[in-house]
Amino acid sequence: MQYTHLGRTGLRVSPICLGTMNFGWKTEETDSFAIMDRALDLGINFFDTADMYGWEGERGDTERILGRWWKGDGAKRDRVVLATKVYHAMPEDHPEPNRGTMGLSARKIIRHCEDSLTRLQTDWIDLYQMHHVDRSCPWDEIWEAMETLIRQGKIMYVGSSNHAAWDIATANQVASRRHLVGLVSEQSLYNLNARMIELEVIPCCRHYGVGVIPWSPLGGGLLGGVLGKIDGARRVSEKMRERVEQMRPQLESWEGLCAEIGEHPADVALAWLMQNEVVTAPIIGPRTMDQLDGAVRAAEIELSDETLATLDEIWPGPGGEAPVAYAW
Repeated sequence: MQYTHLGRTGLRVSPICLGTMNFGWKTEETDSFAIMDRALDLGINFFDTADMYGWEGERGDTERILGRWWKGDGAKRDRVVLATKVYHAMPEDHPEPNRGTMGLSARKIIRHCEDSLTRLQTDWIDLYQMHHVDRSCPWDEIWEAMETLIRQGKIMYVGSSNHAAWDIATANQVASRRHLVGLVSEQSLYNLNARMIELEVIPCCRHYGVGVIPWSPLGGGLLGGVLGKIDGARRVSEKMRERVEQMRPQLESWEGLCAEIGEHPADVALAWLMQNEVVTAPIIGPRTMDQLDGAVRAAEIELSDETLATLDEIWPGPGGEAPVAYAW
């Protein structure tokens, strides 16, 4: 595994980030434990979660699974660069103000961080990410809370998720005035079929040294060889079938190209992201061990200039970076 840096920091992480969103929901706890053990064996040391993950169970359940996984084994915790998030509402039966609301007030950030630490059974979080922007909360207040947590040793770095370029720029300008490191990462929707962040978010992150962590790198399964899976399959949603039919010519060109270069579509989709110098690590969310093992192949793929050009033809982006993409 060739490690990379988390944005402009000196922290080295794997070029693949293990997403845990399915743990406790689509993946049983014992299988989740096995996937995390295997990830470490493969050299994946970057794990991403969120306080609100739990879905059909209770929000917070996924963090609890991670906590139980390394309980009593400090070596596991030390080997993992742990990222979690704050913003969403947590169980509303708790009497604390702001517990059941979305936002980033100083009180909520600090209390929710403490809650995450309890669920995760750890003393610190390596990367604490704002799950969404809160435009009603001043950046000075947000940074005051983050700085308090950093001084206390509860978090190491701060990242954002689902932020616009101007949010990232504003956040880092305010942090600079306070003599803070500022944002070191941005977690955004980014894949071959969703390239809008190339317009402004990517150049903004490059300028500020913010590492991009793409979520949904396979476009919800669309880029993972969907034609071979959906044709003749019974247990496929009608919505997915309609989407595939609308995009069938494009998907046929895509999967044909992958077959031509002898690689699985999912691996090519991940490799394409990894070849972007602004990308730190795409997030993979394996439900099974086979899916995890398959994803590691992507780190070994080098796409040729010819292949990259063909991918741009099949999956055109916004036309480049702003303003060149739409003006002189």
